[in-house]
Amino acid sequence: FLNKKLVISCENGADVFKLHDTTEEDFLSLWADYFDLSTDYSELKRRFSEDETLSKACRYASGIRILRQDSWEALSSFIISQNNNIPRIKGIIGRLCEHCGGYPAWQELTEETEESLAYLRAGFRAKYLVDAVQKIRSGTIDLEKIRSMDIECARKLLQTIKGVGPKVAECALLFGFYRTEAFPIDVWVKRVMANWYPNGLPECTKGYEGIAQQYLFHYIRTSEEAAASLK
Repeated sequence: FLNKKLVISCENGADVFKLHDTTEEDFLSLWADYFDLSTDYSELKRRFSEDETLSKACRYASGIRILRQDSWEALSSFIISQNNNIPRIKGIIGRLCEHCGGYPAWQELTEETEESLAYLRAGFRAKYLVDAVQKIRSGTIDLEKIRSMDIECARKLLQTIKGVGPKVAECALLFGFYRTEAFPIDVWVKRVMANWYPNGLPECTKGYEGIAQQYLFHYIRTSEEAAASLK
């Protein structure tokens, strides 16, 4: 699944999308889940719209949805991303995929060391990847159990991996484990909270705080309306 490919096209601005380089079987067994097609986003947006700011954010970026990514790929990618910029992140991941013939499962990295990963030019992040692999291999981290365990326990468990702090843990939980209650906070989301929700998110987001965050994150970063309302 890590290395499956899908091409999507939309012709002439129509609301009909065409899928290429896939089969109906792969679409139903892989891609429908990956694009979270079983979740009723219309209902979530209706629910979020009980709040004035979220209503604006949902209207502004109505097509946003969470991708249900592979747990290891998401966790390792966010480990690579910390204190990093997008071109360097893409470079590191590109070198990893080129070396391994695609994005490697954690099982393919069990013999790697910080030194053997020098080709990635990932700096201090290499030892964090090695630590993550070893903790999964030993059973200290069970990726499947994280999907259903208490969210606070899941946060604490992921943060036992070297280099995984609160932000990386929240991102991994949201995108790699579909824990929709996870709420990644960066400088933009700090502005969201300071300007619009100093007392916390509204009740209408409960259980889906991570999905609400995606609408708010895009809204505050790119909307002129949002920019005009900031302090």
